[in-house]
Formats: sequence, C-alpha cells, structure tokens
Amino acid sequence: MSKRLQGKKAFVTGGSRGIGAAIARRLAAEGADVAITFASNQAAADATVAALTAEGGQGFALQANAADPQAAAGAVRSAAERLGGLDILVHNAGVATFAPIGEAGFDEYRRQFGVNVDGIYAATEAALPTVRDGGRILIIGSINAHWMPFPGGAIYGATKAAVAGLARGWARDLGGRGILVNVIQPGPIDTDLNPAQGPYGAVLAPLTALKRYGTADEVAALAAFLASDEASYITGATIDIDGGAAI
Repeated sequence: MSKRLQGKKAFVTGGSRGIGAAIARRLAAEGADVAITFASNQAAADATVAALTAEGGQGFALQANAADPQAAAGAVRSAAERLGGLDILVHNAGVATFAPIGEAGFDEYRRQFGVNVDGIYAATEAALPTVRDGGRILIIGSINAHWMPFPGGAIYGATKAAVAGLARGWARDLGGRGILVNVIQPGPIDTDLNPAQGPYGAVLAPLTALKRYGTADEVAALAAFLASDEASYITGATIDIDGGAAI
C-alpha cells in the first residue's frame, strides 16, 4: 500500500466494528496513527486496536457515549492530546430505528438527533483547536438523506440530511484554513447491523444498479481517498457510495 497518510493522526468515532472499524484499519494501513471510540463492546474495540497496531503505528480506543455531547467532546480532546493533534476526524458513530410518524415518538426523535447530529456538532467544535490546517473532517451520512425507499425512515433520514447541511456550512467556515469537510453517504452495506443476508437484504439489494450490497472496505477506500492529498480540491461534497441505489 502507498502509505498516503504516513504520519497523520486520525480519530474515528464508532470505530469498533462495521464501517467505522474498516475505516480505522484502512487509515492505519495507509500510515496514520488512529484512535477510535466505542460505546460498550470492549472486545470488538480491542480487536480493532490490535489490527491498528499491527500496521506498526499507534492505535488505541476510548469509551464514549455518542449520545452525550460532553462525552463526545471529551473523547476527541483526549485523543488529540495523546496523538499530539489531529489531521483527520471521522464521524461514524450513529444510531437508526425505523418507525412511522405516530409510532416513533418524540423521545426516539431526540435520541437519534442526539447521537447523529448533536454528538457530531459537539465533537467537531471540541476538535477544531487541535485539527491542523489542511486537515480533513469526514462524516458518514447515508443516502437516506435524499432517498427513502420504504416507510419509517423519516427521523433517520432527517438526521443525515442535517449533517450534510452542517458539512456544507463547515466547508465554508473552515476553507480558509484548508480544512476539507465532506460527507460519505453509504447505501446498503453489509455489516453486522444490516447484513446482506438479513431481513432487508432481499429488498434492498435488487434496488441497486449492481444488484448487491456494498462492503465496509469499499466505504473505507473512499474515506482514505478523501483523507489523502489526492482529494485536495474536494470540500462540501456529499458523495454517494450505494451501488447505484439512488439513481
């Protein structure tokens, strides 16, 4: 591998499994030192950290509740202190529950916005003093921000539309420092939370142009590109990686 990120310092929220773990591993393989957060699965976090350190760099995990803005902010400050600053901030932690209006309830609305939007805002604000000029902020959004193929996804889709709006604004705010802010919007991706062979697979896979789920490693490859110098003129973008589901 080309080690495009040699010497960079990265922080990935929700990095113990799925897309977050794949991104953390790919950044480490490209030469970055990587810190991750996890909610409760210590074993999964330890496995990811082992993979990170196997690449020869620094890797560690911090437990943090993404639903708590103070915890989210504290984790990014701790990571930046241990790493000696940040070059790459990846917001991956998120939650999703699907229920139609009238059934979901306002508490569920607040829960999803608390994790998917409030936590990202708090962590970004806390990270800014430690993110070096020319750094990268990546948000893992969803094509559900603009594509909703079934009922019940209004709250989740709204949270992902909200972070896309934040990213466009932040790209303007931070452009003077050369900090690039972009959103990766996955479609159906094969993870333990949404397995290709699970209950949604038979419905979602045929809706893609490629007739299959994507992999977490495919999302990670896009994240590594956006974190690299090769993406130096891309900011404020929302990039779908969905196998053509939303076309």
